[in-house]
Amino acid sequence: MSMIEHFLMESPLGTLTLVNTNGVLSGLYMPNHLRGPKADSLGSRVTSGFDSVRSQLGEYFERKRIHFDLRIALCGTTFQQSVWKLLQTIPYGETRSYGELADLLGNRLAIRAVGLANGRNPISIIIPCHRVVGSNGSLTGYAGGLERKRRLLELEAANVTSQQQLSLS
Repeated sequence: MSMIEHFLMESPLGTLTLVNTNGVLSGLYMPNHLRGPKADSLGSRVTSGFDSVRSQLGEYFERKRIHFDLRIALCGTTFQQSVWKLLQTIPYGETRSYGELADLLGNRLAIRAVGLANGRNPISIIIPCHRVVGSNGSLTGYAGGLERKRRLLELEAANVTSQQQLSLS
């Protein structure tokens, strides 16, 4: 029997719902998250715990962290898992198109399937589905909302720019 619990965390993007299954992060959802889990599947709400997740997310939003070092538990199809693994290889501050990801999977015709898997990513931000854009660079689809996607990309771009300026000094 799995033990599932969730924690509500305030963030610059609104209240995030953090979920763990048997003590391992299994979900991170934004307000009004499309295709998010039903409330009765989140387990009991806790008011403490999730310390490492909260700390690392706080550092990310403060532009002090570009990589996450967290244990995660992903539940999805083999194809979804392969897409989510690819998402984790997209460098901070960079983007990839759905087509590029399909190419990396060896099947250019899988563009829509990549988009669907991206939209089903259960651990937003940490598995950076916000870094996937349309072939022309446009912001398309994001379960947390396009405005949040834009804000995440702007946060990362600003941090990359300031880091580059520091290295030139």
